[in-house]
Amino acid sequence: MKMGSIFLDVSNGLKALDLSLRLFVIPFNVASIWITVSNHQDNTVYGNLEFNNFIGLKYMVCISAISAGYALFAAVSSYLKCLLTKAWLFFLTDQVLAYLMVTSLAATSEFLYLAYNGDKVVSWSQACDTYGKFCSRLRIALVLHIIAVCCFLALSVISAYRVFRRFGPPFVPSEVAEHART
Repeated sequence: MKMGSIFLDVSNGLKALDLSLRLFVIPFNVASIWITVSNHQDNTVYGNLEFNNFIGLKYMVCISAISAGYALFAAVSSYLKCLLTKAWLFFLTDQVLAYLMVTSLAATSEFLYLAYNGDKVVSWSQACDTYGKFCSRLRIALVLHIIAVCCFLALSVISAYRVFRRFGPPFVPSEVAEHART
């Protein structure tokens, strides 16, 4: 087997993995959005609780919607030759969305932590004792969001590899290399 065919096999395998991950992430984002947006619970003592009451949940829904739309666009554009040559564009977008997904995960995780445990220092009580159904559904949405974040992190690594594999290792003159060894 020639060296060029090995790189071609790896490239085709990465292209298939890339497309699969982009298609795989869409239902997880959509399900996470749907569970979060449709989540509400009414309590006779404390009132109605909805996702609209919390900016961290709105942030997660917005980032999930953007990432699902981008994943669909990127999957469709993988068949368009004019966009495939824009590896830097996909690299930058994958990186930005992966980091935004991580920040939305952090915001939602912190919200759930406070909802389950409260914060005695600032006199915040545990909300999940009162709004158990709301918290349970939000935990499911968080698990789906974690899966989507992992997919986007893998996509960012793949797109980085696709961009930077084109460049060889840095050139080190032999005199400098010998001087470094001694």
